[in-house]
Amino acid sequence: MRPHVCVTAFLFASPAFAQDGPSFDCSKAGSDAERLVCADADLARLDRQLSDRFAAAIDVARGLEVGAQTAEDEIRATQRGWISGRDECWKADDLRSCMADAYLRREGDLVARWMLEDPTGTSFWACGGNPANEVATTFFDTELPSVRFERGDSITTGFLSSTASGARYDADFGRYIWIKGEEAEYRDPDPDGALYSCVLAGSN
Repeated sequence: MRPHVCVTAFLFASPAFAQDGPSFDCSKAGSDAERLVCADADLARLDRQLSDRFAAAIDVARGLEVGAQTAEDEIRATQRGWISGRDECWKADDLRSCMADAYLRREGDLVARWMLEDPTGTSFWACGGNPANEVATTFFDTELPSVRFERGDSITTGFLSSTASGARYDADFGRYIWIKGEEAEYRDPDPDGALYSCVLAGSN
């Protein structure tokens, strides 16, 4: 498998009021962020796309045999947090760029975390010279290429970053993997922050 080298949905998904508009009623836009989405065709497209991803993630959660309600509540809570964060983009130097990045990251997070589309591949990394110390990375061809990290019982998501060589995916709290061929550098999240040298142990 060759890794990649080369973002308002409301809490309840609803159909777009117009094919080229966002997923919500612009006459009820209540923030600068929502008004910008209504005025910008590409942001409106990203909003519709995210609304669809949100609805798909809710469907997956509701289909779980165990913990369905907890999973759905988690998705809705993180969506509320995401909306609050997106609305804070008015503080950024470039409001539109901040907004687009927020939509792309939320879309990629939902896709990777809830497996909303087929991945482009999965790689298994043996880290720190110990085959039992395994990190699995599953890649998704979202607009902002995304990755699902799995290590033990921990699952998180990250996104492709710009680097001079290889492919680096960054996640929250300092976690990243920097892939160069069949070798990689992996960093655990804070507060541990351990840095590991890894080798490719398998892929599909």
